[in-house]
Amino acid sequence: MSKNDTVDRARGPELELSTSIGKDDSVLVIGLISTSSPDDDADGPGAEPTLAIGDGILDDAQAAAISGALTALGATGSHGEVTRTAAPESLPVGVVVAVGLGDADNLDDADQVRQAAGIVARELDGHESVATTLSAIDLQAAAEGLFLGAYRFDEFRSAKSKPKKTPPQRFTLLVESKSKEAKAVLERAVAVADSVAIARDFVNTPPSHLYPEEFAARARTLGSKAGLKVEILDDKQLEAQGYGGIIGVGKGSSRLPRLVRLTHTAKKSPTKVALVGKGITFDTGGISIKPAANMDAMTSDMGGAAAVIAATILAARLDVDVTVTATVPMAENMPSATAQRPGDVLTQYGGRTVEVLNTDAEGRLILADAIVRACEDDPDYLIDTATLTGAQMVALGTRTPGVMGTDEFRDRVAARSADVGENAWAMPLPAELRADLKSRVADLANVTPHRWGGMLAAGIFLKEFVPEDVQWAHIDIAGPAFNTGGPWGYTTKGGTGVPVRTIAAVLEDIAANG
Repeated sequence: MSKNDTVDRARGPELELSTSIGKDDSVLVIGLISTSSPDDDADGPGAEPTLAIGDGILDDAQAAAISGALTALGATGSHGEVTRTAAPESLPVGVVVAVGLGDADNLDDADQVRQAAGIVARELDGHESVATTLSAIDLQAAAEGLFLGAYRFDEFRSAKSKPKKTPPQRFTLLVESKSKEAKAVLERAVAVADSVAIARDFVNTPPSHLYPEEFAARARTLGSKAGLKVEILDDKQLEAQGYGGIIGVGKGSSRLPRLVRLTHTAKKSPTKVALVGKGITFDTGGISIKPAANMDAMTSDMGGAAAVIAATILAARLDVDVTVTATVPMAENMPSATAQRPGDVLTQYGGRTVEVLNTDAEGRLILADAIVRACEDDPDYLIDTATLTGAQMVALGTRTPGVMGTDEFRDRVAARSADVGENAWAMPLPAELRADLKSRVADLANVTPHRWGGMLAAGIFLKEFVPEDVQWAHIDIAGPAFNTGGPWGYTTKGGTGVPVRTIAAVLEDIAANG
């Protein structure tokens, strides 16, 4: 499979604004709000749920017929509940599908609408064109949820094994008016969702097909198409310029490392933001080899790099008025006769030495090189993100990223992450853990001699390479970047695209507020 087969593919359905159901639409998706009264008997029926359909889309008779049918089927409007019923004969579709939005208060939370849209999109395989009134509630959230819920990655399935029923190819987003403002909202939503899907594609592409050289080539193709400045350093250039962390991690593989730099230049603002993402295209652990069970999930160990590349592309698409430069180290961590050993000392870019006590703590080594290089550009802000530690999942579970860094900026990143529904959680960098990174022979060791606070210790290691005058946030996405369980909301199995939307929200916040 060539890189263009994946890079240039359609990553989601076509989304169209309309004031009426399209002639090709076979299904109408509506929202259903749960309605209950505090006086209702807890063991008896509550009030009937209400349709969330906007004005002028259905007439009173159509709405009454649908409402009655859904009530008869026992629909409650609880969040994510999906109920199907035959459409009234006066509607040009055969089926109405209602998705629960929960209580009316939920409509103030865009992610509740986004999740409901994603849930219903996953229930519509076999229908090519679908109309929906969810867009009348929150156009951007509905569009993003439908696009991401309908996302599939079947690029490596043969024709015989591909599902016979495919997700919708088109959604008609019903609105009162196809105004200039509505068109702008939809354009933004598509840009955001497609960029998340780019990150998902990268993570879902197997390591047999996505290795450092190929990853860099795909980043170049996508970056150039988005109008970004692209620079790629190969293994010889990395070694000559002293990128000891990237070379040390990558030298055990026959597929040698790369460093990719992508730049979106602001039109007016002097503010500069550096992005850094961990790009380990596969992680065996090196000589400190991982257990075989579940090692296949290490195809996702470049999730940080995928998110940073996609977020920089999104910054260009949204024309965010800050200069954004992504510095993305890419390597494959393999055991071999040329691999680094536990006990080796390497010299990071910039001159600091590190004793490698565990070759499976490799992400921080390549990130350290990239952080030092990124900070040579004198950025005002730095965000790095990585599938860095299993300790993130122990502390926060598989859906909640951990954010560390300078206090004010860390909290700002966590707040913007909550705004978009990725829900990163602020974590500390306890000063006492720094002593546990002391090395017997080098400036510092890459791990502590114990398992306590592993996510925080990794953040403290990275802090050593960040200048004091740079506002910095590190986002650990070890669990959130890759969904090994069943799909939920607009999150499909495999790559999730976290934290593309968090990074984009922070960039826009910086552009607006400095």
